[in-house]
Amino acid sequence: MRSDEVVLCGLAAVRARFARDPDSIRRLFFDEPTARQIGAMCRALAAARKVYRCLPPDELVAVSGTVHHGGIVAVVTVPVLRAPLPTDLERWAAGREPVLVLDRIGNAHNLGAIARSAAFFGVQHLVIPFSPEAALPGEAAFRVAEGGMEAVTVWRVPRIPDFLRALVSAGYEVIGAAARGGRPEGASARPAPVALVLGNEEQGLAPEVAAACSRLVTLPGSGRVESLNVSAAAAVLLWEWVGRPARSATGASDRPEACRSPPSASSA
Repeated sequence: MRSDEVVLCGLAAVRARFARDPDSIRRLFFDEPTARQIGAMCRALAAARKVYRCLPPDELVAVSGTVHHGGIVAVVTVPVLRAPLPTDLERWAAGREPVLVLDRIGNAHNLGAIARSAAFFGVQHLVIPFSPEAALPGEAAFRVAEGGMEAVTVWRVPRIPDFLRALVSAGYEVIGAAARGGRPEGASARPAPVALVLGNEEQGLAPEVAAACSRLVTLPGSGRVESLNVSAAAAVLLWEWVGRPARSATGASDRPEACRSPPSASSA
């Protein structure tokens, strides 16, 4: 495996990559049951004179490096991660595009689950730091995201606090998820675009990251466990701040009463 390649496993992830960027697929391997579902992919790779091959189960495990390959393995080019420019932030703010910022999320499975939730709620921008503690998009993240990685753009910035201050200057309200000490209220009427910030699985938000947020929120829980898994917290907060219709200034939701559901009981 070359340094500029990554393995994608699972039909959802491979299909999503093929739909978004078919030229990035360099080699394709699959088992016999999956072969019947990927005719268009095989024809495209044949036309491009690229390798595609049906393999027995043991060889597919060897190629993918995992038993969790889902019947198909694509070797694709590694995505190039760059930092957004000030003009990017201005454009995002003008379009009121939500942003999800991850402060040193270290588990690749959590990264993939968060990307899947972001894609579900229509968040296009996922920002991670240049940090040895931060997971990067790789095989596990792509597999868990079930195609969600293809629906978001992953950006990489030198320092999260500086980036958050740039978001505030661009007009964003930056909401940090704190395990404790944040205010429990949810989203109200939204005069500004929103950026959500999630902290490291063990340490939470770094102090300087928390200080750069416009405010901190804490999901109220039963107290029986300390907090939600960060990927579960991400889904709850994305629903509250991105997916849920904005409340009026009095706190009433725009949704009919019968459609309301009780808030999730846990903490970030």
